[in-house]
Amino acid sequence: MQLVDVIGFVAGLFTTTSNLPQVIKTYRTRSAADLSLRMVVTLTAGLVLWEVYGVLRNDTPIIVTNAAGLSLVLALLVMKLKFGRADKAKYARDILEAQVDVKASKP
Repeated sequence: MQLVDVIGFVAGLFTTTSNLPQVIKTYRTRSAADLSLRMVVTLTAGLVLWEVYGVLRNDTPIIVTNAAGLSLVLALLVMKLKFGRADKAKYARDILEAQVDVKASKP
């Protein structure tokens, strides 16, 4: 393996693993309220294009690291779509509860 490939793998490892804490947090909290759907979709599209680019260039570090990154970002996208609905429902319940509390505290 050439030095340029090692550098590519290390760079890809860092950028790919940078998404891991967010995936873990979103999964554990079952909340994706702080995630921007636009950002996740844009990042997914970018990683798909990197995959295509890597395949066209037959560049193993690009293919492998972006495939791993894409799998993490797709997990975020799925959780955003799944948990995002729950976040909206929770927000609506919190608003209603706050309104009830305000009415109950009035003399």
